[in-house]
Amino acid sequence: MSKFILHWGEMGTRWGVNRSVAQIHALLYIVGRPLPAEDIAELLSIARSNVSNGLKELQGWGIVRVAHTMGDRRDHFEALADVWETFRHILIERKRREADPTLRLLRECAQDAGEVAKPTAEDVLARKRLVEMLEFFEVASSWGDRAGAFSPKTLKRFAHMGDAIFKLAGSA
Repeated sequence: MSKFILHWGEMGTRWGVNRSVAQIHALLYIVGRPLPAEDIAELLSIARSNVSNGLKELQGWGIVRVAHTMGDRRDHFEALADVWETFRHILIERKRREADPTLRLLRECAQDAGEVAKPTAEDVLARKRLVEMLEFFEVASSWGDRAGAFSPKTLKRFAHMGDAIFKLAGSA
């Protein structure tokens, strides 16, 4: 468990997620049962305030939720058990937080570049590249919307189908 939690924390930093936030998620996922914030802080040897902030962030991503335990008035927290559902939530949130603002900006830039009165060769090249980048983001955004709408079961099935297609294409 410790090895996984430490690694997930390291991977989190590479994905742009705070190490302790990723470790909290890893702990909740791997233990498979709701834990109160105090236990999380103790098990990970991190400050209670870090745990509180991390739990809020993970709840914002939709991959950790509050769970209540009989006989205990404290909030307990649990991670989604289905990795495909977790992936779906992360996909939706990353698209909303990262791709959507970039798509809006690219649309504005491509439009602005098309309105240049006397475009230079540099302007023409810049507009061409902006339009190509916009097209890429529109296609990727469409894929993200569709994949985010799938159930975890369907998402998993499509991933396996894609893997089979890649194997087929690789043998051709």
